[in-house]
Amino acid sequence: MKILVLGIGNTLLTDEGVGIVAMLQLQTQFGARDDMEFLDGGTLSFTLAVPISECDALLVIDAAELGAAPGTVRSFEGEAMDQFLGANRKSSVHEVGLLDLMSISLLTGHWPAQRALIGVQPAFVGWGEALMPEVAAGLPEVCAVATEIVGHFAEPATL
Repeated sequence: MKILVLGIGNTLLTDEGVGIVAMLQLQTQFGARDDMEFLDGGTLSFTLAVPISECDALLVIDAAELGAAPGTVRSFEGEAMDQFLGANRKSSVHEVGLLDLMSISLLTGHWPAQRALIGVQPAFVGWGEALMPEVAAGLPEVCAVATEIVGHFAEPATL
């Protein structure tokens, strides 16, 4: 099993970079593992379709408009992830949205059956290199949720 942990965002736009910051923390936490790849997806591009097509399980971490208090963490697994992406396609600030990558992957038959998105409600998206305190305070929860999801990925699928 190959698990891709994909952090998305721009670390020069304060809370927009939370996905990258969390991915880097997870990379330190998990260390070097043959079954995991950690990737800075930046602000997304079509080139990410290749690593997505090569993984068995996908965990995406990104700032997301959740309609909640800043720093709120929510996870969406499997079909719930797909539904969230479809319902929020207009809220992406990236040049290529994750929904676009999902569509490409579905068309080529390479959308991982095991997948999850961890979204973090930003407080502020504007020039700045540090997360706002409310969002930074949510990082331990992001890492705990990610660890739980990775544990689910490692379990054999039940039919």
